[in-house]
Amino acid sequence: MNILITGANGQLGNCLRNAAKGSNDNYIFTDVAELDITNADAVMKMVKENDINVIVNCAAYTNVDAAEDNRDLAELLNATAVRNLADAVKANDGTLIHISTDYVFGKEPYNVPCREDQKGTPTGVYGMTKLHGEQQIEKSGVKALIFRTAWLYSEYGKNFVKTMLNLTSTKPELKVVFDQTGTPTYAQDLADAIFHIIENRKFEGNEGVYHYSNEGVCSWFDFTKMIAEYAGNTACDIQPCHSDEFPSKVKRPSYSVLDKTKFKETFGLKVPYWTDSLKICIKNLKEDSK
Repeated sequence: MNILITGANGQLGNCLRNAAKGSNDNYIFTDVAELDITNADAVMKMVKENDINVIVNCAAYTNVDAAEDNRDLAELLNATAVRNLADAVKANDGTLIHISTDYVFGKEPYNVPCREDQKGTPTGVYGMTKLHGEQQIEKSGVKALIFRTAWLYSEYGKNFVKTMLNLTSTKPELKVVFDQTGTPTYAQDLADAIFHIIENRKFEGNEGVYHYSNEGVCSWFDFTKMIAEYAGNTACDIQPCHSDEFPSKVKRPSYSVLDKTKFKETFGLKVPYWTDSLKICIKNLKEDSK
């Protein structure tokens, strides 16, 4: 089977490279240099020439603040390009696996984990364009699995864990918001889950929207405290603060915990607890820095 990965140089794409090592399937890893997913003809050509059976779309415009000033570009990457991928793989009778986000929620004051069938109420351009991407998939009629995830981090690229590792090791004190609640997600855990689903052909007949983040709930403050503790950065005084102390162009979801019941029941996979996965990532980062 031929699997096309887009956005392969990002966090999840790199983790999928790790997961797919040794697979008997043919994985084709692309980023913008190899494939411009905003070019519908280029996408169709890639899919036909390589007889692609599954596309895993890890590509996206993910800069939440910058999206407010770059609406057209965010819409192009997060919605129009997604439709290009959907149309191309549908023409080859294949399946699209698309990565979406908890930011499709947020406007309503939720206090229970968000379910897949809950109405999207994004608070900014990033969340809105990602919701548009989901809607384009539905309109296309392609066989698709959409995985919404949240607070993604890994050993690769820029992310919250790597930023906080640096800050808690160099700053005597730090303020971190405690009034935004969600769940961190180790990108390798999500990549391993997607790989398992592809390897065992569990995407067949299980089309739909799923939620995947690690288990548990925390605030960004709690997340930072654990990052510092596991890294041994105990000299930094980390204090909780309100979101309004860090003015932003976009209001981020105050509660975006994802309900993973459907994912676990459908695919029979256990989801690791967030602190267990964080320990693994920090251990890997510390070993890589030696």
